[in-house]
Amino acid sequence: SGLLPKAMISMYLSFFPIVVGMVKGLRSPDQMQLDQMRTWHASASQTFWRLRLPASMPYFFTSLKIAMAASLVGAIVGELPTGAIAGLGARLLAGSYYGQTIQIWSALIVAAALAAALVGTIGVIQRITLKRMGMAQ
Repeated sequence: SGLLPKAMISMYLSFFPIVVGMVKGLRSPDQMQLDQMRTWHASASQTFWRLRLPASMPYFFTSLKIAMAASLVGAIVGELPTGAIAGLGARLLAGSYYGQTIQIWSALIVAAALAAALVGTIGVIQRITLKRMGMAQ
């Protein structure tokens, strides 16, 4: 019980989408770009910081949106077996115990609104970041 197990479940569910997205993004520069970096005698760290990392940013933000949704679901599901008295998962569970469909639907609507707000916030940060990096979005 407590906040730590729910945070660990959310972290675990959000870790792998981000890792997979970043690996895909770091491998996204094509061979011609890598050859050009070799032509300029760029070191591995210069290739990483100036080519691979900027190329991976769109993948990172997409993965972050997916991971945010997964971590929200993980936090809600993590509240179910712990007997929590506060939170969206506790509201869902209490509503199902007492047959209060309004409480269930309100918790679902709040969870959907929270997910939409967080995805929108990540989208705004993505647009600002990619615009500052000179990428068209």
